Amino acid sequence: MNTAAIMQARAATVAPERVCATDAALAFIAELRGRHGPLMFFQSGGCCDGSAPMCYPLDEFSVSDTDVRLGAIDGAPFYMGCEQFAYWEHTQLIIDVVAGNGGMFSLDNGTGKRFLTRSRLFRDDELQRLQAPPGRAPPS
Repeated sequence: MNTAAIMQARAATVAPERVCATDAALAFIAELRGRHGPLMFFQSGGCCDGSAPMCYPLDEFSVSDTDVRLGAIDGAPFYMGCEQFAYWEHTQLIIDVVAGNGGMFSLDNGTGKRFLTRSRLFRDDELQRLQAPPGRAPPS
């Protein structure tokens, strides 16, 4: 079996990631990590900064026991509130970076770049392979 066939067979059995990032976002995350140390993300549900992925130094943002950990991007945990997750559970979040101003409290603010959430619906076969809903945030 060739490498492409092996990769395709594995993809048919592995659950897709709930959150991932573009190469540009990964490069920006590395840049911010170099300045601020370990990072974490929280998908904002609106209010002051709209619905944007907010980037914080790890452990400087308090997640609650109702927040859902979707996964990690480049080692940075990524959370979302459970009410918002109920709306987005059928989509994969794709974190990108574009020119602009970041959220007021997010580490991308003042850099001339901002994180942006794109999304796509999971295919039926991907939904079947998705594991149980992601875990809740650990108690603080």
